[in-house]
Amino acid sequence: MPKADLTTIPEWFHKYVKLVKEDDASEAMRANTTAVLPFLQSIPEEKWTHRYAEGKWSIKEVVQHLIDAERIFDYRALCIARGETVSLPGFDENTYAEKSKAHNRSKEELIEELKAVREGTEKLFASLDDEQLSAKGISNNNPITVNGLGYIIPGHVQHHVNILKERYL
Repeated sequence: MPKADLTTIPEWFHKYVKLVKEDDASEAMRANTTAVLPFLQSIPEEKWTHRYAEGKWSIKEVVQHLIDAERIFDYRALCIARGETVSLPGFDENTYAEKSKAHNRSKEELIEELKAVREGTEKLFASLDDEQLSAKGISNNNPITVNGLGYIIPGHVQHHVNILKERYL
């Protein structure tokens, strides 16, 4: 599938899609995985509880957010690819982060879970044909395509990696 048409996804996701250089969502996910996992491994353990400002997430919470959001994006893609017609629910990322208990987990546990979730994401998108990838649905009362979600996922991760590099390290 060609790169997601920005008119097929909500405007607040455009910034993520624009971060993706590849013209194929599966290729973009693989490239993103190859870059992100070693980057996260390179962050010293003692930095994982760091917050760059009062009220901001720690690195552990950022990584847990990436895991949670990717699972939600995957669910949305699966539902829409399978023909779901009801509006899929949104989520409050700050509430999820607050209740995640990410600080009870180790750096290694979080990285391994992110890796496992991404493997599942890659397998999900690899299993979809062009008809399924072009399927349109509604998420959080906004139209979206499966292909669009395929670009949002790696772009969302890259967005947060950029923030980690700029504000945390």
